[in-house]
Amino acid sequence: MGKPLELLQGTLDMLILKAVSLGPLHGYGVLLRIQQISGDQLEIQQGSLYPALYRLEHQGLIRSEWGESDNNRKAKFYQLTASGKRKLQAETANWNRMTQVMGSILDRKPEGA
Repeated sequence: MGKPLELLQGTLDMLILKAVSLGPLHGYGVLLRIQQISGDQLEIQQGSLYPALYRLEHQGLIRSEWGESDNNRKAKFYQLTASGKRKLQAETANWNRMTQVMGSILDRKPEGA
């Protein structure tokens, strides 16, 4: 397996929303979930993750509550809100449309070829 892919700008928020849509997670758990569901193809830096979590919570797309992690430490657990679910659905639809458009552009053959 090759080097992990770098995220395109603007995709981290969508990945976080997807990760927490699968169940409540603490910050580091979000990072691990994204790595897991990407088949270890994506690697998220903690320095990017925590500001994004704060931003998404501030926007009302996720909410948090304090709990205890598996290793008995106090941790903030994040959940998707109703507006976060709507945002994830809209972003997923936009992403799917964009990948179809990009795929058709990149598959285009030169005229006369």
